[in-house]
Amino acid sequence: MRVVIAEDNVLLSTGLELMLNRAGFDVAAIAVDAAGFLTAVDEHHPDVTIVDVRLPPSFRDEGIRAALQARREHPGLPVLVLSQYVERQYAAELLSSAAGGVGYLLKDRVSRVDEFVDALRRVAAGGTAMDTEVIAQLFAHRADPIAALTPREREVLALMAQGHDNNTIAQRLVITDNAVHKHVGNIFAKLGLAVTDSGHRRVLAVLAFLNG
Repeated sequence: MRVVIAEDNVLLSTGLELMLNRAGFDVAAIAVDAAGFLTAVDEHHPDVTIVDVRLPPSFRDEGIRAALQARREHPGLPVLVLSQYVERQYAAELLSSAAGGVGYLLKDRVSRVDEFVDALRRVAAGGTAMDTEVIAQLFAHRADPIAALTPREREVLALMAQGHDNNTIAQRLVITDNAVHKHVGNIFAKLGLAVTDSGHRRVLAVLAFLNG
């Protein structure tokens, strides 16, 4: 599985490369700026990308803008964004582009190797991998629709956003698959979202709606 990384911190990018090589990934390129990232994506056609939100020269939003451009030019390109803290606006922009796998993790997740590798594989497969802190902040900025959900429905929605399927959610919450299915249906009904499929796109739609 080919990976292109956009990260200007040499220590972090080297650590990511070693970690991913050991996990069976093929790191095709490491870019230190947005232009290099876009060139690498065009050249290597990666299965998944890892992008730092802030890249040279201004260290503001070059990384996320490059990721969004890459997804426009390569529809469905899986992107896992890394950031030191939650950039709510950038998370919303990424989530609004629903085609292909997306993820948004805080950088301290990288040290949890198994969790990070699992998240990257989910994104590469077209799923989602959202940091719990990102989810919490998205919820906090749109309290009205969430107020209609029961505490259990909020738990189910948070686990959905992390990319877990119904079976895993049932195991985590110690409830039946049928109960999870019912909660999911209630969530979409209360948020006014039509359930058109049972895949990860519905999760993206929920998060995009919550972020307004």
